[in-house]
Amino acid sequence: MFSIFIMSLIIITLSIVVMLLATILSKKSYSDREKNSPFECGFDPMSSSRLPFSLKFFLITIIFLIFDVEIALILPMIMIINYSNLLIWSMTSIIFILILLLGLYHEWNQGMLNWSN
Repeated sequence: MFSIFIMSLIIITLSIVVMLLATILSKKSYSDREKNSPFECGFDPMSSSRLPFSLKFFLITIIFLIFDVEIALILPMIMIINYSNLLIWSMTSIIFILILLLGLYHEWNQGMLNWSN
């Protein structure tokens, strides 16, 4: 227990030192209005320099990441079936998969999986 505390203290201290060194040694950039403005042949821009971003792609990406993490949580469950109580393992697996299915139903019910619109 004491060695875990010492190791975590060393890791936290090392992380803080590296972050402080990165902050101190990083190149300071002084920005002004002209450097941050979009360049359009020396003239002021006629329209917005940013393109509109579809929120649908962002939501699909978030859904993909959520299900990707869920798959990463399901895969170790297969590996521990031999080392755990079968009743507890099956109840945990069923509850976890039920929560996933309820989340999928909720996303489907809200229309987040429909591409047409």
